[in-house]
Formats: sequence, C-alpha cells, structure tokens
Amino acid sequence: MVVTVRSLGLNGISGYEVSAECFLSGGLPAFDVVGLPDAAVREARERVRAAIKNCGAKFPVSRITVNLAPAGQKKAGTVYDLPIFVGLLAASGELPPLPADAAFLGELSLTGALRGVSGVLPMAMAAKDAGIRQLFVPADNAAEATLAGGLTVYGVPDVKTLTAHLRGDTPLSPASVWMPEETPIPLPDLEDVMGQENVKRALEIAAAGGHNLLLIGSPGAGKSMLAKRLPSILPDMSRSEALAVSAIWSVAGLADPKNPLLTRRPFRSPHHTASASALSGGGPALRPGEISLAHNGVLFLDELPEFHRDVLEAMRQPLEDGEVTVARAGGTLHMPARFQLVCAMNPCRCGWRGHPSGRCSCSHRDAEKYAEKISGPLLDRIDLHVSVPSVEYEAMRRKEIPESSAVVKGRVNAARAIQLRRFAGTNVTCNAYMPASMIADFCPLDAAGEKLLETAFSRMGLTARSHDRILRVARTIADLDGAESISAAHLAEAIQYRNTDILKG
Repeated sequence: MVVTVRSLGLNGISGYEVSAECFLSGGLPAFDVVGLPDAAVREARERVRAAIKNCGAKFPVSRITVNLAPAGQKKAGTVYDLPIFVGLLAASGELPPLPADAAFLGELSLTGALRGVSGVLPMAMAAKDAGIRQLFVPADNAAEATLAGGLTVYGVPDVKTLTAHLRGDTPLSPASVWMPEETPIPLPDLEDVMGQENVKRALEIAAAGGHNLLLIGSPGAGKSMLAKRLPSILPDMSRSEALAVSAIWSVAGLADPKNPLLTRRPFRSPHHTASASALSGGGPALRPGEISLAHNGVLFLDELPEFHRDVLEAMRQPLEDGEVTVARAGGTLHMPARFQLVCAMNPCRCGWRGHPSGRCSCSHRDAEKYAEKISGPLLDRIDLHVSVPSVEYEAMRRKEIPESSAVVKGRVNAARAIQLRRFAGTNVTCNAYMPASMIADFCPLDAAGEKLLETAFSRMGLTARSHDRILRVARTIADLDGAESISAAHLAEAIQYRNTDILKG
C-alpha cells in the first residue's frame, strides 16, 4: 500500500511542495529513503523508528520505501521526519486516511517530541500557494507559520498529540495568528550624540532617500555610534517588506520563535574578517549571506579598508541590482539584497590624520595607499561621503539635549510619503532606487542648476553613475524641504557630499 503525505521543502529561500510517498511491501525488513536525500534526511529513519515505538504504536515489520518527490530535487534537513512518521502509520493502518489538504513538517526527537526547524515561513507561504489549508508544524514554529495567512496552523508538541488529533480522539486547537508586541524595545537614539550636526544631517538625508553612506574620521569621533543610530530614524517596514525579511531570517535560522516577524529594519554589522561567501551567501546548503540578511535594512561595514578586496567587490552588482546571484556546484540561487550600505573608516592607517592633536605619523603617500584599498567603482556607488571631525570639548559639555530620533524620523517619514506618492504604481519605494529612465522626469533642473552640475561634472571628473546619484540625493534634499523642484541650493548640498578628496585627508 502506498500513502502520500504532503510536505514542504526549501530551495534557497523559497519553499516548494514535497510529497512523501510511503510504500510497505513484502520481503526482508528494510527502511530506504530515496529522492536525493542528504545525510540528515537519511538519518530520519532512526528518529522515526524510535518515535513510533515510544508513542505506543507498532513499527511495521516489512520492507519500507519512502520516496521524496520531486525526486530530482535535493532534499536537506530534518523537516521530513514528521511526514515520514505520519505516512508510515497511515500505510500500516495505525491512522485513518489523511486529509487531502493537509501538510506536515517538523523534526522528531527519539521520544516523539517535535523540535522546531528553520525556514517555516517561506514553506508556509508555498503551502498557501499550493492549495494546502491545514499545516501541522512543531509548536515552536506555529506562530511563524501563521504569518503566511490563509492557513489553519496546528502547533504540534509531540506525536501522541498528533495521532490523537488525526484519529479524532482529542482535536488540536488551531494556533492564533501572531501579533507583534505593542511596546518594542527602544533603539539607540540620536539625542545621545553630542555635536556632529553635519553628520546627523547626512544621516537624515540617507534615511529619507535610502542612500548609501561613507563616514570618514579619526578614532573616537563617533562614526560607529552614529551609524548604529540610523535604524532609529528609518521609516517602518510595510507588511510585505517585513514578510520578505522575516522569510530570509527564517531560512538562516535566525527567527525568534516568540517574535517571528521582524517589525524593524535589520541592521547587520559583519566583522572585517568575513569572507566573500559569508557576505554574498552560498555554502554547501546555499544559505543567504549578510547582504541578504540586511535586505530592506542596513549593512554596516566598520573599518572598511580592513575588509578583503574580493569581499568588497562582491557587493558591486547587488548594490546596483538589489539582488545577488550565487552560482555553486550545488545549484544557482537568486536572493534579494536591497540594502542600504553604511561604511566607516579612518583617514589613514594610524587613524589620526587631520586630528587637532597632530599625532598622525603617516606620510601623504601612506594615507593615499590606505584609501586606495577602496576601489573607485565601489566608491562611485556610495552616495554620501561625509567627514566626521573630532568632537570639541564644548559640544561634549553642552547642557541642552540634542534633537531626538523621533523628531528626525518625523521629517524622514514626511519625505518618504512624498516619494511613495511620486512612485505610485511602480516597484520603486524611495529615491535611491529610482531608475535612470525616471530621473529626467522627476529631477529636472533650472538654468542655475544645470550650470552648477555642468561645472561640477567637469571639475570633479564625475561619472555617469555619480551624475545620476547626485540628482537622486538632490531630489531627497528637496523632498525634506517639501519643495516640488530641485533648486541650486539642494543640488549644491548634494554635490558637496561627493567630495572624494576627504579620503586623502
């Protein structure tokens, strides 16, 4: 007898339907799992055997064959323990026929308890698209699965509870749709930063338009402190953005069972020893990297010149396309990577070039060599180059409280609202993602602006890319002012953020 149990699997960060076909036949007892399983899937045989015996059921003494279809797709992980368990009991007559619209997934312990698995949210979304209406998952994953919507989710603590439900003895109660907490933990606030008003202005522009940012200054000037406060002024994510980010984090095993939906934009800060694969993604299981984990959020690279050159160059294509393509022997994976890049670096190797103390020991050529670690193409993709000066004593001892993040976020939200109305009906959400075809329509210049941009283009040696990025930043500055058109003042402020001479001290 063959029993087919519906389940789900993962292909990168996307879910797809898997059928566990369980066949009991005569012959010497054996237990085979086919369908390109990895070691973790093959080891399900022993976990299922122990779980069946420990829940009081009778393990079938026959030749057992389990096929995971589609058989040409590699299967990985422990998610198939539960469908194999249910299929064997149904095939041996221990369970009644299974509902046609039900799917099962989860890892079994030897005692029959269910353990949580990663990637439940994208699998639940795939289940909804496949017409599945009942989804049985481990209790730890129930809240996450409810985020997909359109499903009746059952959180199963152990197999005894599941078998009692399927037999109709003790029905399980469906899991309630998870709702975020009303009082989230506060983020680091800009009011903690004394002085640095010019840098705060750059952070506001970056947040309002989704622009990339480079902070250059001596140690202790507050570069990292300022960068870590950028999320506090970023606009809140929409529901679709939050689901996309949460699905990526779920696949990476970073989802919190108690708070499965990320309601705040992610902030990722990898160490400078990270490899190119750690940043872009990949590995044996083709998992998302840091740039995908920062999707719809911020990727902060502190001590930028200390990163290996191949790691930095791996970001060039995702910065343009908002997507990273990872090609490995195990397959090709397309992952979203629409992130906001924020970098911080010292002006020279010793870090003190330009500091009032005059303690820098680097020559002019040493400072240039240090800055040359950052390639021109990568710098060209960073919209705002900002010098972070040392904080003066008077600013540190100032008694008045600086402007809070809530006030700045109010202005950022107003500017983003303008952009959402401007790009209504398109997939563009902010000025930084405005394609070149829209720039002529939304970034027109008057005669003074045309003359100013022409002069800057020739004197600064701007590229076509930097030309477009200056106009996008100018459009954001105009939006913060509530202006319908870009004035010469808006354009001049945008141009001064492209001053790469600060890299040379």
